[in-house]
Amino acid sequence: MATLLTNLFEDVEYTEPAQAFKEAGHEVITIDKQSGNEVTGKKGTSVKIDKAINEVNPADFNALLIPGEFSPDLLREDDRFGEFAKVFIQDEKPIFSICHGPQVLIDTDLLKGVDIAGYKSIRNDLKNAGANYKDEEVVISKNILTSREPKDIPAFNRE
Repeated sequence: MATLLTNLFEDVEYTEPAQAFKEAGHEVITIDKQSGNEVTGKKGTSVKIDKAINEVNPADFNALLIPGEFSPDLLREDDRFGEFAKVFIQDEKPIFSICHGPQVLIDTDLLKGVDIAGYKSIRNDLKNAGANYKDEEVVISKNILTSREPKDIPAFNRE
């Protein structure tokens, strides 16, 4: 599973889903602009980046995880992250995104008509991208599973 992650991620939005995926037998590969770097969550969790975005091919992964907080906004500064996520939508591979994570999906230009949850502050951004914003703990639309915030993590992980 590919995981797009950089500094200022919401700690539990990475650690809890990553642990659930690992317990289910999946490998979780972290991806940022540079491999080998340590990134730090908003609450101090340190995570080593496995791969740089220029070292990976979406075809090599079966799913995508995008944790939230400020990380997605920082990742969006580089178009390669949106292009990477775009392939998952086009290939109908599972995408798991929580809180501000759907900001990366906005850059795919493929959210028109997609039901999607996300943190309340990005609801208009999602609507402007053509998505149908839902204020629900878990929303599944096509191959995209989204949630609003950390309190939704149990439902997010269950689905």
